[in-house]
Amino acid sequence: MGHRLSKIVTRTGDTGTSGLADGSRLPKWDLRFEAMGDVDELNSHLGVLLTLNLPQELATVLLDVQQRLFDIGGELAMPEYHAIREEHLATLDAALEQFNASLPPLKEFILPGGSPAAAQAHLARAVARRAERALWRTHENTPLQHTFSLRFLNRLSDLLFVMARVLGRSAGAAESTWQKRGG
Repeated sequence: MGHRLSKIVTRTGDTGTSGLADGSRLPKWDLRFEAMGDVDELNSHLGVLLTLNLPQELATVLLDVQQRLFDIGGELAMPEYHAIREEHLATLDAALEQFNASLPPLKEFILPGGSPAAAQAHLARAVARRAERALWRTHENTPLQHTFSLRFLNRLSDLLFVMARVLGRSAGAAESTWQKRGG
């Protein structure tokens, strides 16, 4: 693979463009770079979450998710690259089912918070939704070869919501529910 990052400062972006892996250049504001940035931000929020005291089974899933988010970035940087597959969706679905099994059903919307780890999981969930929207905008503008990455981000935001509930409960925090106010 060589030394892909042997030179960090290239100055090639000083004119407002950035390069894709195939050498082509696009404006820095291109939807593809917006999606890459949102996926990178999501991965960073997961990195913060992983610095907190998490149950090992959640940490293991999140570390795998971080790998998959780098794969999604690769798919955006190399449009012909295909990394996210059906089995990655199945992994998220299995984790969702496993972690959700111990939770009581929701009767009301819950407010983000609960504990530091739960709040960070909620923040990551919100960023996952933004990354998903950015990826859909990219797909609408320049169709992706497949929709596994889009589906992955959708499932991931659901998983992060469930993880936030699990983390809040494991910290002994009560869930605060939204109180609908009249008029």
